[in-house]
Amino acid sequence: MTPTAILLVHCPDQTGLVASVTSFLAAHRANILDLDQHVDTSQNLFFMRVSWDLNGFSLSETDFRSRFAADIAEPRQMTWSLYMDAPPPTFAVFVSHLPHCLVDLLGQFHAQIPVVVSNHQSLADIARRFDIPFHHVPVTAETKAQAEARQLNILREHGVEAVVLARYMQIVSPDFIARFPNRIINIHHSFLPAFPGAKPYHSAYHRGVKIIGATSHFVTAELDAGPIIEQDVVRVDHRDEIDDLVRKGRELEKLVLSRAVWGYSQRRILSVGNKTVVF
Repeated sequence: MTPTAILLVHCPDQTGLVASVTSFLAAHRANILDLDQHVDTSQNLFFMRVSWDLNGFSLSETDFRSRFAADIAEPRQMTWSLYMDAPPPTFAVFVSHLPHCLVDLLGQFHAQIPVVVSNHQSLADIARRFDIPFHHVPVTAETKAQAEARQLNILREHGVEAVVLARYMQIVSPDFIARFPNRIINIHHSFLPAFPGAKPYHSAYHRGVKIIGATSHFVTAELDAGPIIEQDVVRVDHRDEIDDLVRKGRELEKLVLSRAVWGYSQRRILSVGNKTVVF
């Protein structure tokens, strides 16, 4: 594959931002492969993602970081991230009992998954079927701190960059979240806050809902309120029974979570405040 670099930028909007970045790249013989940008006029914020071919590019990563910072980023108050010929991100998948999101992720070619972690043993065979190490870490209210310490050790051992909560039915502590800011991706149905609890599809069925949805978001200390990455909905009607709602909801959860993981793996997500821009 062609070695590439990806640059993600956000900063206060101002004249000449695209020109300054592309001129800098062109001056160092970059062949731009893809460029996308957006201005949030309500917040006066500029967002940009640009990728380029590294064949013939004249700067090393160290030189790029020092020169781009001094010449472009600092004068324009840019926050930026560079991924230069970097390997794909590695994800740990956390699960409980439900297998549908786990199976879908393990079958995705773009998701680099070196480890599966669960508070139960029921999905161990699925991980082993894909030759991926499975770690059973029981969690109770009394042992939560010790369990998370063990989980963090496992993630370090496997060089994990990000965590996917693939229907992991545990609340992650603020301390754990702080170790992975905007690097924990969750998936859940979109009935909250109307139909909370263990059986939201039953509640929605008895209410006669006409759509069901799924939401994938970054995890923050405020439960289910982190920056949204991806969402989708599907219509239901009076012909659908509870089992139909559950089936359609789980299919949607797989799709939405896969899109979120894909966006992260391609470095297409910029998160500022409690919102995301997904290029």
